[in-house]
Amino acid sequence: MIASLTGRVARIDLDALVVDVGGIGYLVRTTPQALSSTRHGAELTLHTELIVREDSMTLFGFPHQDEAETFRIVQSVSGIGPRTALAVLAVLDPEELRWAVAEQDAKTIARTPGIGPKVAGRMILELGGKLPAPAGPVSSAEPAPSTSAGADADVIEALVGLGWAEKGAINAVEGVRAEGGGTLDAPDLLRRALRHLGGSR
Repeated sequence: MIASLTGRVARIDLDALVVDVGGIGYLVRTTPQALSSTRHGAELTLHTELIVREDSMTLFGFPHQDEAETFRIVQSVSGIGPRTALAVLAVLDPEELRWAVAEQDAKTIARTPGIGPKVAGRMILELGGKLPAPAGPVSSAEPAPSTSAGADADVIEALVGLGWAEKGAINAVEGVRAEGGGTLDAPDLLRRALRHLGGSR
């Protein structure tokens, strides 16, 4: 089992990055937050989880141990796999999720694409007692805009891949741009668009 990786960021995609460790490039799926907080050539440590299927081996990684542990715990919910667990962490950070479960706030959890009220209710039921108690108030701060131009079409494609309808994805990207996100690069635009979509539910 690969528990962590420390190396240089060799490539950044919309939903993954490649970490060069001793000349070997590891493709790691991660959240928009993690992608937007790093840069090409940076040294990075990721706490990882290797998901093995009959036809694939996929590595998921997170900058913080708390995120990796939450990723594992969310997958303990019946019907929730790694892709959905990653989508949860793309919309809610671990503390926000802990608050939602503690307050039985299904609406907040249902902001995640692919999770409706029924599944959100099941998550609250099955995660109760598994997640640590929330530690403090949830931060609502938005990330600072970056100076790179974004790739709207790529972000729309990524949103559709996460489970959103194409029309909704287009509207979310256009909405973020109209709200002053004209200089966002793709990872930051994706994160803002996810917030926009979550707030529209």
